Amino acid sequence: MKAIIPFKREGAKSRLRDFFSESEREELALRMLKDVLAALSKSEIEEAEIISTCSEEILEELKSGFNQKLKLTVREDSRGLNEVLNGVLRDEKEPVLIIMADIPLATPESINGIVGHEEDVVIAPGRKGGTNALFLRRPSEFAVSYYGISCLEHIETAKRRNLTHVIHDSFFISADIDEIDDLTELLIHGKGFSTEYLHRIGVSLRVDKKSMTQAKVERF
Repeated sequence: MKAIIPFKREGAKSRLRDFFSESEREELALRMLKDVLAALSKSEIEEAEIISTCSEEILEELKSGFNQKLKLTVREDSRGLNEVLNGVLRDEKEPVLIIMADIPLATPESINGIVGHEEDVVIAPGRKGGTNALFLRRPSEFAVSYYGISCLEHIETAKRRNLTHVIHDSFFISADIDEIDDLTELLIHGKGFSTEYLHRIGVSLRVDKKSMTQAKVERF
């Protein structure tokens, strides 16, 4: 079974620019991708293809830290996200998992839960209505439409094309990292490459010890 991972490194995570330098954002993006790959490597997924504007040089940076049974390739493509993914899907005959590179809390169990559904289309939403993972049993019959509230778009596409669909509810898959507040979940629950990097560059979580109900991401 194959996973496709769109990945942007250059100028990554622009909404974190007030907290991290450009090079730090790019390094965090790479480490989040490694966390996703580590989860995939222990799941039922056998192959992962990264689609990126980066060259295959990033392969060397990704080859350590996870189970090497996962066959890893990089496809370089500068087209827009929807255009490139729909081009790939048209040629795919076997089931495909599209999973985002910025969900570092993903686990093998949460991934297996997605691909374990019997429906034609399995949608795992992000917290703000995006689509963090999309499993397609008949990929050539589907067309993605990311950006905005894409989970609703994907539900409607499944209905129009007479494909069965289901929403997969997973906290670990829903926790994408885009804004400063999102780092809270990563600092609380993360145990991988991304969390280690945040600690190394002085990012931590300060909890109000009186109420224990408020937490703030800080950097020292």
